[in-house]
Amino acid sequence: MAPRPVVADLRSDTVTRPTDAMRAAMVDAPVGDDVYGEDPTVARLEERVAALLGHEAALFMPTGSMANQVGLRLHAGPGQEVITDHLAHVLRAELGAAAAYSGITTRSWVADRGLLDVDTALEVMVADGGPYQVSTACVVVENTHNFGGGTVQPIEDMRRLREATAAAGVGVHLDGARLWNAHVATGVALSDYGACADTVSVCLSKGLGAPVGSLLASSAARVAQARVWRKRLGGGMRQVGILAAAGLHALDHHVERLAEDHARTRRAAEALADAVPGSVDPASVETNILVVDVAAGAWTGPGLVAAAAEQGVLGYPTDVRHARFVWHLDVDDAMTDHAAERLSRLLAAGPGE
Repeated sequence: MAPRPVVADLRSDTVTRPTDAMRAAMVDAPVGDDVYGEDPTVARLEERVAALLGHEAALFMPTGSMANQVGLRLHAGPGQEVITDHLAHVLRAELGAAAAYSGITTRSWVADRGLLDVDTALEVMVADGGPYQVSTACVVVENTHNFGGGTVQPIEDMRRLREATAAAGVGVHLDGARLWNAHVATGVALSDYGACADTVSVCLSKGLGAPVGSLLASSAARVAQARVWRKRLGGGMRQVGILAAAGLHALDHHVERLAEDHARTRRAAEALADAVPGSVDPASVETNILVVDVAAGAWTGPGLVAAAAEQGVLGYPTDVRHARFVWHLDVDDAMTDHAAERLSRLLAAGPGE
């Protein structure tokens, strides 16, 4: 029998599958009706995540987008605005949900690799627009930053933003879908990041490898409101402890190993930089996301992704000039070497080969 061809699926860290040990934990989970607040495994997960983030309470959500959108709705209502950088997930990848569901408007600023620019954010913010301008209700910070290339936001900048917004009566929402990666990359405590925001979303189904689920953490009063909004948006779940158990297992076993993903991503970045200088700056690759400037090899983003797929490397074109490749627990050293070699060859050769 011919050996199975190597395929490195780097489209996203959302493609991970539950490990055998995680599946066993799911099978054994005690459950109850979570809409009635009776699922003990969900309660354990919510209490644990709230404590990790330094908040009073947390609420289990089916998706990260729902966690973000409910978080924004706790800060802003119809006719108010949320501001964030131009690459933010809440703007680019949640299909206009803030406007569609909550009547919230948005404004943004251009941010290099999604890095938080506190001074610019404060210049854009209008804490009290009076009867003539839209008032800013919330600033969103994404950490790590997806489309920025897994960028880690410096904790000092997050603290400075938090201090200024609190003084102005403006909220902060932390889109921490990959906050686990920031914690592992820097050693900054999750609670220190959590202290920089009124509401924090974290995801279990990306780097942590759970099949589904995110949480929104905040004060007990806000989380009570969030429970209403979750139900209103169709996110009330029943015997969902089976899924919460996967999250608990991930917290026990899959957080510290994120460092392996970071190391493999950096190794691939160095290979691509050697093959085509200017395609990526390895020094900027801090976590598990590699955004490649494919124009350095005369490619388009969709063109390189299509060509790489034919050679067993799956990625995602973020725009005409860039392609994204994301490492996760289902990508080992052999897949990393395969991806680095094929992508380096394609970039160096160009689309004409």
